[in-house]
Amino acid sequence: MRILVLGGTGAIGFHVCRLLAEAGYEVVVTSRRQRDSNVLGISYVVGNAKRRDFLDAVLCERWDAVLDFMVWSTAEFRERCESFLSSAEQYLFVSSYRVYADSSVITEDSPRLLDVINDPEYLATDEYALAKARCENMLFESGRSNWTIVRPAITYDGGGRLQLGVMESEAWLARAVAGIPVPFPREMLSKQATMSGGGDVARMIAALVGNPQAYGESFTVSSSDHMSWSDVAETYRTVLPFDLVEVALSDYERIYGAAYQIRYDRMCDRVIDNGKILRATGILEDSLVSMRDGLAGALRDFLATDSPFPVRAGLSGRLDRLVGGTWRDASADGVSSKITRITKLRRPAWQRIPTSAQRRYSPPFSRSTASAR
Repeated sequence: MRILVLGGTGAIGFHVCRLLAEAGYEVVVTSRRQRDSNVLGISYVVGNAKRRDFLDAVLCERWDAVLDFMVWSTAEFRERCESFLSSAEQYLFVSSYRVYADSSVITEDSPRLLDVINDPEYLATDEYALAKARCENMLFESGRSNWTIVRPAITYDGGGRLQLGVMESEAWLARAVAGIPVPFPREMLSKQATMSGGGDVARMIAALVGNPQAYGESFTVSSSDHMSWSDVAETYRTVLPFDLVEVALSDYERIYGAAYQIRYDRMCDRVIDNGKILRATGILEDSLVSMRDGLAGALRDFLATDSPFPVRAGLSGRLDRLVGGTWRDASADGVSSKITRITKLRRPAWQRIPTSAQRRYSPPFSRSTASAR
């Protein structure tokens, strides 16, 4: 069985490809740069899958399955949808749980944001959640049934993908490691989040490939474990103590951005019923890693590696305004050595913290709340 994986070099894609290869499949992964495979059964074809000439060239072959991790705009997907469906016995489209509107418990039959939201300004955009739903619609309306829609919830792993609210590692973890307060909207702290380990999500996706129960169906790919964002932060703090500073949601949204993601996802209680994916794959809930153990373990694993540490100076500067701090040299209190240990060695797309910028806030914060200045 030959499987083409588009955009499969990310954290989840890597795990899925490995699982498929171990199951005996021939896996071909598109990559924008030359890669050497050290896994039997996985090979790479170099090219940009966003380019029509390259994509058409790989899709001209007949595939048993095409697994698509790419992020397409509505217009891009409209041009490619028929090619995807025609080139494979099964086309698996990786969507997102963010397509769902606010529901007490999310199932595959829950209303989608695109179908129920009354926000003309938002609907006029092609924001991530809307674009994913519009791409789904093209599959629903294709007249075919050789597609499978996969909707992962928030996913984490020990490679540095560790979210806190809407913040990725380069926003909150870089600050936490440096001993700098991390701002967080107080109104979001009590909201429930469902987060799943990348390995578990990969197992579910891999089990849908070639699965007769998956054709013409949508699946929310996630564990059912959930906790509040306050508990997520506390779980991280069992591994890496840091100061979490509560700020007003309006201030946070104005400074950080990501307004639609905040309003229509993180400010909703995201509790998931994953019964459908478990029934289709035979995976047991008890075999999935709990959020508490998984998040703590992933953070511990990442901090123990010499992986380049993600930093975005401009974003950190904007977050400064939320906690009202100023930078000063931190070499005297050990923060410098901690950052150096984590950021040393490689410097690819991630941006390393230079020695001259190893600083922290002054004065230190002892209170638990602040507002934007």
